[in-house]
Amino acid sequence: MTIKDRKARQKQLLRQEILDAARDIFVKEGYDRLSMRRVAEKIEYSPTAIYLHFQDKNDLVFSLCEETFSRLVRELESLDGGRDPVARLKAGLRRYVDFGLRNPQHYIATFMLPRTDTAEPELEERFKDEPSMGMRALGMMRARVEACVAAKKFRRIDLDTATRALWSTIHGITSLLIKFPEFPWGDRDALIDTVIDTAVDGLRKNG
Repeated sequence: MTIKDRKARQKQLLRQEILDAARDIFVKEGYDRLSMRRVAEKIEYSPTAIYLHFQDKNDLVFSLCEETFSRLVRELESLDGGRDPVARLKAGLRRYVDFGLRNPQHYIATFMLPRTDTAEPELEERFKDEPSMGMRALGMMRARVEACVAAKKFRRIDLDTATRALWSTIHGITSLLIKFPEFPWGDRDALIDTVIDTAVDGLRKNG
């Protein structure tokens, strides 16, 4: 490994350490308690070191979410699911839930914590305007729904509405399982499969 390679690796390791520390603060204490200085204190670096990797708090929070979405996209891209488009869709939805349950801290920081009314408007605009890995993940789900419609497995539906409805469903069960692990869910796998089957089968053609 060259000196240049070693420096690049060290830089990447520090960036990841910053993200991990920021996520821990975000999850445990909320958006308002997250600051560049607190992250620096947590990893025992100067605030200047944090600013070498992230422009400001907005950039840090955006990067936290993008990191989670990037992992999710890789999970979905690696999935085959077979030839049947409905089976592929269900497999993708199940992979989403499994991803959230395997990475609860990432999921909580990205999907379950409000940024509150004090969140900077610039951050909200960035999530709306910049092409993101989150929209890519949603687009992959939409493409699977569209494939079901094209194969005449689903009735005529609005693709965007149906996609968001499915995402709402799997987000709901993922969030509940993370938030209330001690609830007597019974057979968790059977529960997840039933939720997905019910949501997807509700889009099928009648008859």
